[in-house]
Amino acid sequence: MDSTSPDLLGEFAADRLLLGRSSTVQKVADVLRGRIAAGALRSGTRLSEEALGGALGVSRNTLREAFRVLAHERLVVHEMNRGVFVRSLGPADVADIYVTRRALETAGLRAATGSSRLAAVSEAVAAGESAARDGDWAAVADADLRFHRAIGGLTGSERIDAYLAGLLAELRLAFAVMADPRALHEPFLRRNREIAELLVDGRTGRAEAELIRYLDDAQALIVARMRQHQETE
Repeated sequence: MDSTSPDLLGEFAADRLLLGRSSTVQKVADVLRGRIAAGALRSGTRLSEEALGGALGVSRNTLREAFRVLAHERLVVHEMNRGVFVRSLGPADVADIYVTRRALETAGLRAATGSSRLAAVSEAVAAGESAARDGDWAAVADADLRFHRAIGGLTGSERIDAYLAGLLAELRLAFAVMADPRALHEPFLRRNREIAELLVDGRTGRAEAELIRYLDDAQALIVARMRQHQETE
């Protein structure tokens, strides 16, 4: 039976009018998400509709729809009578992010044996080490997040990759409390290298144990700094 009846085709024709706008909304959301993930838009930053709309050449309605997409992803928040702001995370948010990270990244390690995707893990480690030698700690942060996304990517699941990408962008918001990015990232460079080498050697069980300790330590470090920050406000 042909399901494309004239009535249904008429409905699709009406939907077509929405496609251009929908595509623009997603592109705007992608741009803003990328700026958040790169640390250019930090926690607490107010996102001005007028300024951003002018800079991106889009209408306020399109921008508002993009904000709704990012709010659903927990990257921005709308405050009544104040506007839209990049979210600020608290210790409970960080704890929840790390629970999810442990599940997704350990799944990647369990799928690592024989994976053709291991090269991406080693490449991210090398990029982080190179950036550290140059003293570029923002680039070290970028490489570190690529390392963890590459670990999740060992599953070969597009859904896990997309979810982890959003989760790591959200985690970037927590980095705002770290006055010294070097203090956050330098201790983990060696540990990234150790995990990558364990994976190359096929020692995935040991790599998983190391990764869990690693994530526990990273969570504790960020939460401790958050609490210190709250006490001094």
